[in-house]
Amino acid sequence: MTLPPSPNFGERRCGARPDLVVIHYTAMPGCAEARARLCDPDAEVSAHYLVAEAGEVEALVPEEARAWHAGAGAWGAVTDVNSRSIGIELQNPGDAPFPEPQMAALERLLASILSRRQIPPERVIGHSDMAPDRKRDPGPRFDWRRLARSGLAVWPGPGGDPAAPLAASLRAFGYPEAAPATLLHAFRLRFRPWATGPEAPEDRALADDLARRFPVDGGPSAA
Repeated sequence: MTLPPSPNFGERRCGARPDLVVIHYTAMPGCAEARARLCDPDAEVSAHYLVAEAGEVEALVPEEARAWHAGAGAWGAVTDVNSRSIGIELQNPGDAPFPEPQMAALERLLASILSRRQIPPERVIGHSDMAPDRKRDPGPRFDWRRLARSGLAVWPGPGGDPAAPLAASLRAFGYPEAAPATLLHAFRLRFRPWATGPEAPEDRALADDLARRFPVDGGPSAA
């Protein structure tokens, strides 16, 4: 049997099947360094896929296995995100745009995963969505709207209520419990990265639209 490149994985707990995709950036200077870390048993971190800037996609952990990419956090009722997700690392130092070949490769990979696993686009999230108090990847330069236009993620529309409570809307969409300022930062990081200052009616309206159209479903098991 051919061994996967990374040894950092285990069995999905309680027979869980992946129904989430979590997107990360590596925050490392190059793909070689990122791959070395994701395959280092001492690092105890991994992902199912690593996507280079030039568009090469490398499978590091079998999809059937539980990769160690998400850490502490939650999405809706799911608290063991590793057991319920597929993790994709995008090579990016953390402050650079994502090149066209990389985005195109990600779109192809996501389309394949979502089709094979029957995962809806609202369950494609960022690391900062499920762990808003400690993570910011894939960051403000990642083009979530592009993915949404391809049916590979979601984007808010204009129909929300600007008076709806922001925290309640974000919780209904899937964000975990966190301080109001933390939730606002995580929401803006993904959906309004240009916005600054205190919570605004625009934030509340967009979050309410997401909550109404894409209420989170924890699925059969929150394990």
